[in-house]
Amino acid sequence: MTRLTEPRKPSTSAKILYRPVGVVSSIIGGLIASLLFKQIWKRVSAGAGADPPGALQSEYGFREILLAAVLQGAIYSAVKTVIQRQGAKGFQRVTGEWPGS
Repeated sequence: MTRLTEPRKPSTSAKILYRPVGVVSSIIGGLIASLLFKQIWKRVSAGAGADPPGALQSEYGFREILLAAVLQGAIYSAVKTVIQRQGAKGFQRVTGEWPGS
């Protein structure tokens, strides 16, 4: 994949101004990812209304714990990427500067 234009280096002020946006979007993204993971886990798990297993819960097998961790990590990563990218695009629309490096 190639870039169509060379990105400009973001200004220090853009980076500083974006920090609160980044913090708020991270919190919102974490909440969304958590809700999404819990809903997906309820559908893929064997028990109705089952909570996702934790690493120290001995009543679950290693495979189930590992599956839950992988699924949770993938969901969190995808949601984080979407939230950060859309937040940066919105910031750019408002300020005219891209906040990333």
